[in-house]
Amino acid sequence: MTLTLAHFLTLGAILFALSVVGIFLNRKNIIVLLMAIELMLLAINMNFVAFSHYLGDMHGQVFVFFILTVAAAESAIGLAILMLLFRTKSSINVDELNSLKG
Repeated sequence: MTLTLAHFLTLGAILFALSVVGIFLNRKNIIVLLMAIELMLLAINMNFVAFSHYLGDMHGQVFVFFILTVAAAESAIGLAILMLLFRTKSSINVDELNSLKG
């Protein structure tokens, strides 16, 4: 049995749905929220690579590198902000971070 485009798109949709469920069900822990956002970006990247391979075009794979660069920067900045919040509040619970309100 060979893997077709539908297999990869189905797996990408399942991963994307899991990340959306992870974001909506977990409103407490910032680390889990960041992990769900990263999973969402990786699901999108897998769809780009699958379409790129299916169409025989390299543009999707090049676009994946840009998304991975933005995802790495987002993770680094998010974890740095998380460390600063933990130092000041001694908690990573989202409900206790009411000082971020404008």
